[in-house]
Amino acid sequence: MRQRGLLVFLFGIIIAYAAGSVRAADLAAAYPSRPIRIIAPTTPGGANDILPRLLAPRLSASLGQQIVVDVRPGAGGIVGTEMTARAVADGHTLIVVANGYALNPYLYDKLPYDTLKDLERVTLFAVAPLVLVVHPTVPANSLGELTTLLKARPGQLNYGSSGAGSGGWLSAQLYRRMAGIEMTHIPYKGAGQATTAVVSGEVNLLFTSSLPAAPHIISGRLRALGVTSAKRVSSMESVPAMGESIPGYEVLNFFGVLATGGTPKPILAKLYREIARVTAQPDIRERLEGLGFEVVDQGPDQFTAFVKAEMAKWSKVFVESGIKPTGVQ
Repeated sequence: MRQRGLLVFLFGIIIAYAAGSVRAADLAAAYPSRPIRIIAPTTPGGANDILPRLLAPRLSASLGQQIVVDVRPGAGGIVGTEMTARAVADGHTLIVVANGYALNPYLYDKLPYDTLKDLERVTLFAVAPLVLVVHPTVPANSLGELTTLLKARPGQLNYGSSGAGSGGWLSAQLYRRMAGIEMTHIPYKGAGQATTAVVSGEVNLLFTSSLPAAPHIISGRLRALGVTSAKRVSSMESVPAMGESIPGYEVLNFFGVLATGGTPKPILAKLYREIARVTAQPDIRERLEGLGFEVVDQGPDQFTAFVKAEMAKWSKVFVESGIKPTGVQ
């Protein structure tokens, strides 16, 4: 009787597993059942806004549903991230995030969501160094000259960013720490506004994506002094890498897609496959590389490991720099 009971128990487990597998397959097959919203947690013109708009048409065709890009800026990306965390966990609300997603736990003493538990990592699909640009009135034609100028005039020059925790802010903090200089921070609501500020001369310098900066560099309205990588990048070969002058300096902005925590794994897997398929298309890859991005292909598990490593890496920098978390603005 005991042996028979064990067999019944094992048979029940097999049936339940098979049923679960069928349900998982059904979930993936039925998804998406309505339009998908991709939240861009930045003002128009930032990379988090431009990237989903570039991918949306191909992803829409691949998934058979409309893709709507919903711009929701505020509080260093926290507004849009909270909206994603609180959405229905069915894969119909996504968000494109950058570095701030991994850094905000150390910048703010109380987030309205748990960074890892309330959100699912779908894919890390692109990384890119930022470019350091200055207004033409700044008397510096190289990173070395800018460093000398900043040391001679501590705190007198200002730099813009899209807020504490953004890639631009982080790049400036690391430059300040490693070069021994001081600058005044002027935060803006997004990369677009910060770029406008440096073009108009409202701020002296800016670390930003090459995407919004490139037209102004070409026109001469901005001067590029360096990219925040260890080596030069193919899209801006004439611009020196900051790591050439400051050994060990490197900041790479990353871009990934998140879904609401609890979204079924088959849906996450389907999203990852489709996004990877789109970014692998030759014309899309060429377009991304032309804009200064390096296409990468990391699924949910790899992306989660990457985020945890970033959190551990930069938390140490914040502690060493004496940067303490503040309340969400």
